[in-house]
Amino acid sequence: MVRNSSDDEEDHRNLIPQNDTRDNDLDLRREDELHSVTTARAINRANGGGRSPRSAFQIDEIVSRARNRWKISVNKRYVVAVVSLTLFVGFLFLFTDTRRFFSVDLSSFKLDPMSSRVKESELQALNLLRQQQLALVSLLNRAIFNSSNAIGSSVLIDNVKAALLKQISVNKEIEEVLLSPHKTGNYSVTGSGSDSITGSYYDDRCKKVDQKLLERKTIEWKPRPEKFLFAICLSGQMSNHLICLEKHMFFAALLDRVLVIPSSKFDYQYDRVIDIERINTCLGRTVVISFDQFKEIDKKNNAHIDRFICYFSSPQPCYVDEDHIKKLKGLGVSIGGKLEAPWIEDIKKPTKRTSKEVVEKFKSDDGVIAIGDVFYADMEQDLVMQPGGPINHKCKTLIEPSRLILVTAQRFIQTFLGKNFISLHLRRHGFLKFCNAKSPSCFYPIPQAADCISRMVERANAPVIYLSTDAAESETGLLQSLVVVNGKVVPLVKRPPRNSAEKWDSLLYRHGIEDDSQVDAMLDKTICAMSSVFIGASGSTFTEDILRLRKDWGTSSMCDEYLCRGEEPNFIAENEKKSQHIR
Repeated sequence: MVRNSSDDEEDHRNLIPQNDTRDNDLDLRREDELHSVTTARAINRANGGGRSPRSAFQIDEIVSRARNRWKISVNKRYVVAVVSLTLFVGFLFLFTDTRRFFSVDLSSFKLDPMSSRVKESELQALNLLRQQQLALVSLLNRAIFNSSNAIGSSVLIDNVKAALLKQISVNKEIEEVLLSPHKTGNYSVTGSGSDSITGSYYDDRCKKVDQKLLERKTIEWKPRPEKFLFAICLSGQMSNHLICLEKHMFFAALLDRVLVIPSSKFDYQYDRVIDIERINTCLGRTVVISFDQFKEIDKKNNAHIDRFICYFSSPQPCYVDEDHIKKLKGLGVSIGGKLEAPWIEDIKKPTKRTSKEVVEKFKSDDGVIAIGDVFYADMEQDLVMQPGGPINHKCKTLIEPSRLILVTAQRFIQTFLGKNFISLHLRRHGFLKFCNAKSPSCFYPIPQAADCISRMVERANAPVIYLSTDAAESETGLLQSLVVVNGKVVPLVKRPPRNSAEKWDSLLYRHGIEDDSQVDAMLDKTICAMSSVFIGASGSTFTEDILRLRKDWGTSSMCDEYLCRGEEPNFIAENEKKSQHIR
């Protein structure tokens, strides 16, 4: 059957590539030969088979020869192509850098989530923020320079600098947010020094106070044999008594006597909150003894006080009443003679006294003397208030929390606060009337106090506040909601109730002192003394004892201050005894 020429042409187009001209020529020749054979066969059939069988055989032979020639030609072409391709690949690997043939830059195919216009706008914003940041830093430098020349405006300058630091901090936060899409790996669009622009200011702002220990002036404490000073501290609570006890040490050193710590039946139980024996270790000799040790040593005199000398004569000698005298006698202590005062001294208006005056008025050859109460004594403040106190010793301070309390405070800080925290002593109970009797008052409304605290948080750049307070939950709850910095509430942390799952206070309950109110108070002081920055209550001896510890331990900060320093309460209640006004 004869195929249609159009079908042959269609097969030809589908099977043979159009761009190979040499293959086309060969196929055309093959097609002509086959066409000739086909034509001859058709003529032979048309003539009725007039030709001999030999003619048909010759035609088949011609067709066979044509096919064989085509196969040989194709085989030769295949061999030549394979050899040529092998030689080409060999020369390619020998004489060329093949890596560039197989490396493909795919960066152009990376999907970009932001359009070029958005990127350009963000980069412009970054540039503007950078300029603003540099301008604020320049303004801060000028404010710092001017503050050194300003008189009576330190609070205003501090507030201005705090506001500038806040704006720089906010600016930096915005910059980081805008930078995040442009960061690749460890590379940042801005310079490496940009991260430390504000950091150095925060560090310098609330850096530790230089205590100038090399300039410290001290006296030696070398007691004479069998010469004792009986400490009398009766005014106020524990903080007052500790300050009084420290002043008694100064008196004992001036008078060359061993200091006798009062009995817990007459005074507080000091050995629960301070390590008395450690004081002797710090001086390398016995300078303090407990009341029980004193009684053992002074057996032959039956714990007799030879002279009872009163530092203050008014409003009441020695601040001692008949009840305290009875307590002393109940301890087996006898008193020779009457209470005496070497000078006229009023507690409300204490006179500045020198060490020389004290030695002249209180020096005695008696075996045991008692001096009381010296809490309000104003004597050699430059010596008494210097770091470590006025006495030469090898420790940071003589009166400090016991080891149990110290380690417990450290465990609490490690559990809840961390290294960088602000401590706040907020005195409220009984403080309203006390402060309003002063001018200016030191009792601030909670919203005003919260504003002052928030400013300090900005200055100190601290994430959390430790709160030591006697305030009611209604006040502390309101305070917590109002202490906000950069839109975030700053946590106020208080010591939680006893929980067996928490182990930070295990030392206290193991030694049976976990429920002692004086231990709790000393623990609060210790935590506050270890903070980065301390905010105290003006007029509180609890605050003053914390400041003493911070000064002696070297933790005092340039940012330490009383709450709302330099401000008056924005509202003050009238005195209840004031006459009623017509409203």
